[in-house]
Amino acid sequence: MTDDLTQPIWPAIKSHAKALRQQELTELFEKEPQRANRCFLSSAGLSLDYSKNFYTAETQQLLIELCEQSDLEHRRQQMFTGASINSTESRAALHTLLRAKNAPNKELEGAYNQTKVSLDKIRGISEKIRQGIWLGATGDKIRHIVHIGIGGSFLGPHMADEALSALRSKSDDITCHYVANVDGHHISSVLEKLNPSETLVIIVSKTFETLETKANANTAKSWLEATLPSINQHLIAVSTNIDAATNFGVLNDNILPMWDWVGGRYSLWSAVGIPIAIRYGYKVFESLLRGAETMDQHFLNSPPDQNIPVLLAFFGTFYQHCFGAGSHAVLTYDHRLRLLPDHLQQLDMESNGKSVSLSGDSLSHHTGAIIWGGEGTNGQHAFHQLLHQGTRFTSIDFIFSLNADHNLGDHQDKLVSSCLSQAQALMVGRSLEQLASEPSALKRAHKVMPGNKPSNMIILDRLTPETLGALIAMYEHKVFVQAAFWNINPFDQWGVELGKELGQNILNALTGSDIALDPSTEHLLNLYKKARHTQGTK
Repeated sequence: MTDDLTQPIWPAIKSHAKALRQQELTELFEKEPQRANRCFLSSAGLSLDYSKNFYTAETQQLLIELCEQSDLEHRRQQMFTGASINSTESRAALHTLLRAKNAPNKELEGAYNQTKVSLDKIRGISEKIRQGIWLGATGDKIRHIVHIGIGGSFLGPHMADEALSALRSKSDDITCHYVANVDGHHISSVLEKLNPSETLVIIVSKTFETLETKANANTAKSWLEATLPSINQHLIAVSTNIDAATNFGVLNDNILPMWDWVGGRYSLWSAVGIPIAIRYGYKVFESLLRGAETMDQHFLNSPPDQNIPVLLAFFGTFYQHCFGAGSHAVLTYDHRLRLLPDHLQQLDMESNGKSVSLSGDSLSHHTGAIIWGGEGTNGQHAFHQLLHQGTRFTSIDFIFSLNADHNLGDHQDKLVSSCLSQAQALMVGRSLEQLASEPSALKRAHKVMPGNKPSNMIILDRLTPETLGALIAMYEHKVFVQAAFWNINPFDQWGVELGKELGQNILNALTGSDIALDPSTEHLLNLYKKARHTQGTK
């Protein structure tokens, strides 16, 4: 690939980056003593310190011009006002409507009202369960929620549940379990610990045809039916396919809506997030929405150089195309956010893993980065070695909270110190001269840290439902802005769809249908058939 981006400003950006790479990040602070204060933005209970980036007044102007040439303001307005920006599926992308305080225009009033009806239903169900009014078939209270989905309908609520775990109390007697993998080891390990009479199964599938979700749903249904006289009060569905859900056995009153204009990776804000309302109360779920909506307003109304998602998108794109960064690491210095990198993998890579432009032309430049990460301080004793001394350039986000929700203050001191020191070490490094007291020349060479590696620091005042909502929405908008820079559609996922189609073909071949397969797949399938037959004869 030539990595030639379409906006006319890119040659100037690349030329500017070449000059910046000859400069030390530490020199930027020497030239501008107030840099740490200037390169700092706050909104919705979180802050971005972007001072440790290759960013100057000239970079700022180039960013503004890139946004103008990418028609970012217009694209942003289109998303919020319901234009069909998901062009390959002729759909709007209205996840922001799910958390909006008001309909943005008359055209969206109908859809907005539908979201309010759904929220009322979420409130009603969650309150009945929490108050012990919703009883199972044998009169027992519901104490366990088994949430079955895959992709965003699994990653989003599972991540949010863990992030909000500080809100759990000893008196809470409702536990949520999340099942996605079609591997039978997953669902069996969950169900074997539960009592069917105290269990509510939530099935999340937009089409109600997703292979993995349907298989797990059937297994859970059979498990319920094996011991209960009725399963009516033990099943809830979140789907657009009402007929399929009712045919499966879900009561119509127990079906919550989804809409075509909400992609799975954005579905936490819909009824997909009902486990949060059940476990923590509806007000917590509502606070999650309010935090996201506050970040929406920041993104919608702030100029590019004062806009947190825009800056994050710019740095990611800038380092990918001008510094050779092929991956982006998200390092969470809050144990409760340990599942955030998993959620962001889907959000970012499913959205921006594209090879054609909006007009269908093959791209000559790379798009989405490989997203990975982990929790601090664990990563410091594992993959951080590559970040410090490896030869690859990686863009990095550090995330930590100013205030903890435990009483072990020395732990928080050590955690934050570790976070700040990692970012510092990446920037300042350690030179050969600083190792002059080391008598071994060989050891001196091996202990050198090149430094001059940039990073973002994302700081939460405290991890609350509001700041969690803002954090997730911030990354959603970052992905959207990068898609604008790359002129791609971030709201379809045809690669995922192809995998579904081929998976069904192979399953059909496994069950006796005459399906033409490539030689490699046929060989592997025959190997599995032989093993299955052998196992079946034991």
